[in-house]
Amino acid sequence: MSEHQYPLRRWFQSLAVAGSTLVAFSVHAEDTIKVGILHSLSGTMAISETTLKDTMLMLIDEQNKKGGLLGKKLEPVVVDPASNWPLFAEKTRELISKDKVAAIFGCWTSVSRKSALPVVEELNGLLFYPVQYEGEESSKNVFYTGAAPNQQAIPAVDYLMKDLKVKRWVLAGTDYVYPRTTNKILEAYLKAKGVKPADIMINYTPFGHSDWQSIVSDIKKFGSAGKKTAVVSTINGDANVPFYKELGNQGISAEQIPVVAFSVGEEELSGIDTKPLVGHLAAWNYFMSVDTPANAEFIKNWHSFIKNPKRVTNDPMEAHYIGFNMWVKAVEKAKTTDTDAVAKAIIGVEQPNLTGGTSKMLPNHHISKPVLIGEIQDDGQFSVVWQTKGLVDGDAWSDFLPESKPIVADWTAPINCGNYNTKTKKCSGQKY
Repeated sequence: MSEHQYPLRRWFQSLAVAGSTLVAFSVHAEDTIKVGILHSLSGTMAISETTLKDTMLMLIDEQNKKGGLLGKKLEPVVVDPASNWPLFAEKTRELISKDKVAAIFGCWTSVSRKSALPVVEELNGLLFYPVQYEGEESSKNVFYTGAAPNQQAIPAVDYLMKDLKVKRWVLAGTDYVYPRTTNKILEAYLKAKGVKPADIMINYTPFGHSDWQSIVSDIKKFGSAGKKTAVVSTINGDANVPFYKELGNQGISAEQIPVVAFSVGEEELSGIDTKPLVGHLAAWNYFMSVDTPANAEFIKNWHSFIKNPKRVTNDPMEAHYIGFNMWVKAVEKAKTTDTDAVAKAIIGVEQPNLTGGTSKMLPNHHISKPVLIGEIQDDGQFSVVWQTKGLVDGDAWSDFLPESKPIVADWTAPINCGNYNTKTKKCSGQKY
């Protein structure tokens, strides 16, 4: 997720960023520890992912200035899977088998993670995944530093229900695994809270969808039944621009039908007209506007590294910041980059986050995070309108799906399993 010194202009402009393998140090490979960076630098997800590549380059640069890791310099290896989901598997294999990276930081969409997952497991690599996702997964080889549904989707719905008195729900998403599974969880949660099926509208659109006129018209009609209506959006990538624009075209204000988005942050808002978006909401675990010394320092370092004071920061950047620092601490603790040793050493590792509090790597390979709801401002930033009192532990398996409720993930003894059924006392799938 990084766009190396290529500022975003508008979401609907095509981004084509060259993304061949980057070699940052003219030294022999055995003198460095290679770190894989697996983010789309072209295609529909480049708008979100190119910045994460730059974030990783900054973090690696900072670590090298501190003396590197285990007495060696870190060497970034950047590849471009180009928003092509099968290509994520191919690039993952290349990074682990050919480039011999110690860890990979990458993916945005769940379909890209699902593509890389079997390869990471087969070759016993490490993947740090920095984006909110649908849960229902815990791999020995993956560390999930983005939000699980109980750290974003569920709190957002609770806020809309309790604070904004929402009674009707539009679950609008891009047509792939993350929105479909998240909405399955949310639909079950809403029904458990007494919401009738007739008060839930679900809609999916393909990646890059641009013609929103009829869908927004349907949303407007659905919201005219005399009950407070909100849109819970899992729309990803550049399809968000025409979606919000069409809301404005049809005169749908945030006061009438608020939208709470799970994939729209500061980066997606930069360089576009935010007037139609003002007052709409986003749920994340970090906002650039949060006033803490750690965040101020991070923003300062980012602007210095990227050489552009207008570049924003966002939630997945913080997730990479947390994940990378946890990996460094685990490697130092294990005194090796060996996958199994690092995977065991990282459990319980703590890292101060940028919004206050200290995140911890949990036995289920998820982390603890605060949850924040932000309201979009006309300058493209967010004003925090609600947040949890403390940090929330990420839950790999949802309590709101009957088939998942008895499942737990715990990569420590005696369970050592990411899919353990507490009723049958059996482990399904991968285990130590």
